[in-house]
Amino acid sequence: MAAGHGGFAFVDVIPFLNKLPHHVSNAIVVALVLLVAAFAAMRRLSRDPEGYVVPEDRVTLRNLFDLSVEGILKFLKDNMGPRGPEFMMIIGTLAFFIFFSNIWGLLPGFQSPTETLNTTGACALTVFFLTHYYGIREHGLKYIKHFMGPVIWLAPLFFPIELISHMVRPVSLSIRLFGNIFGDHYILGIVFSLVPLLVPLPMMLLGLFVAVVQTLVFILLSMAYFAGAIEEMEHE
Repeated sequence: MAAGHGGFAFVDVIPFLNKLPHHVSNAIVVALVLLVAAFAAMRRLSRDPEGYVVPEDRVTLRNLFDLSVEGILKFLKDNMGPRGPEFMMIIGTLAFFIFFSNIWGLLPGFQSPTETLNTTGACALTVFFLTHYYGIREHGLKYIKHFMGPVIWLAPLFFPIELISHMVRPVSLSIRLFGNIFGDHYILGIVFSLVPLLVPLPMMLLGLFVAVVQTLVFILLSMAYFAGAIEEMEHE
């Protein structure tokens, strides 16, 4: 069956990985693929540092990485302002990992790591803890003002509301990503099992579209959380 739901799975023939749950082993493979691709692109750049200024006249791995990184960097600046590039490492890592994890299940014999709440929950919790880390690093103990509302005399009302709102963020992030990817790949698997030729191709294109959209939604919300954590909050 397509999308790694049942049937043969490539990770089952890889020593060590075959002893791990599929979402873990596939996540490891995705991470290794990204590391190898990044290493290959950086090695190509180190051999020809001047070539970075003048792009090659054909599609190459380095060009694809350049376009992707520049796109994410522009996305950060447009949504977070001048301080956006400070979050390039975390947002870029999440973007690459989530996107490739999303499309991984479109390949026969593989399962998307983001089809399980374990993976999406881990990504969401990473954003959750880093949000408050950056907030405390930026404001110190004054970060608590973000939970107190616009005026101090409303703090008793706003504090529990804000606390619940922040606690729900990782739940919302993880379930949204998991539900959309699982549902898309599950339907693709059913269609592929019923009509294995030609018909699933439009569904795979739809799956690619869903993968892109869900990646953008996840990192856009993450950027909003980071931006909110580092912004100044004044009380009257």
